[in-house]
Amino acid sequence: MRGLNRVMIIGNLGQDPEMRYTPNGKPVTSFSVAVNRTWKTPDGERHEDTEWFNVVAWDGLAETCKQYLSKGQPVYIEGRLQTRKWDDQEGKKHSRTELVASGMIILGDRRAPSGESAQAAIPEGEDEFPF
Repeated sequence: MRGLNRVMIIGNLGQDPEMRYTPNGKPVTSFSVAVNRTWKTPDGERHEDTEWFNVVAWDGLAETCKQYLSKGQPVYIEGRLQTRKWDDQEGKKHSRTELVASGMIILGDRRAPSGESAQAAIPEGEDEFPF
């Protein structure tokens, strides 16, 4: 039997994406996404909860996320969950679960690269970016 590790979320960016490069020059971009959930109790009381996802994108997707995403923007992300574990300098154990993105769709207004207007960033007749 084969396993399955696939995650799909829709939410809003918690901060502008941060891009860096690995020692061998591979781009990696990280950002957080807030996903809200609303429900009612049996007695009709409304509750809301927010789950935060740490997202990591690599290579071309990393560059696209850095270029077109910004804080507060609604976005669809799909990928897989991965937990990293490490020990700090004092020997304390840490872990962090991340959504390693394999795809992204911008759901709200798109931010233009390099200060251009949003219209200039979107080719005429196209509704979505092909990523």
